[in-house]
Amino acid sequence: MDRYESYYRSLYAAAMAVNSSLDPKLVLKTIVECAAKAMDAKACSLRLLDRSGRQLMPGAGFGLSNKYLRKGPVDLDQSAVDREVLSGRVVQVPDASTDPRFQYGKAAKDEGIVSVLVVPLRVEDKPVGVMRVYTDEKRTFNAEEEEFLTSIAALSALAIENARLHQALKREYESVLSFDYRTFD
Repeated sequence: MDRYESYYRSLYAAAMAVNSSLDPKLVLKTIVECAAKAMDAKACSLRLLDRSGRQLMPGAGFGLSNKYLRKGPVDLDQSAVDREVLSGRVVQVPDASTDPRFQYGKAAKDEGIVSVLVVPLRVEDKPVGVMRVYTDEKRTFNAEEEEFLTSIAALSALAIENARLHQALKREYESVLSFDYRTFD
């Protein structure tokens, strides 16, 4: 299978996952797995901004150890890479273990991570998180890889927004039902 066929099949699988479930954990796990496999990468992760907008919390991961996934939140004050990405840029990190913009360089080295491609997750024009692809050897990502990961990130943002809207509607519906019961008791 050539690279473009792999991208197409992965986008198809990601779109089907978004369309088939409102469980964000399940959908995002499927998406990060599709992205890592399509790009022939070691791993892929997705981190979401917390309510303060100052930290990125784990959202989904594939190909990474639990130790790495639980290393802690990414603090935007300590991660120039993520500040750049959240401003709307796509960023490549040639060697995460030596790049001072990367917050967890030693943890990346211990995990066997070398190069990283990071793209923003955006809902409309608002940043909500980042998606990263990790390799275990030095790699320069080409324009097609950046475009593919940006497309996958857009699907992820759509899945997150769908789940958020579903939860808001569910809460509103339950509130209306609660009001009816109180009115007619």
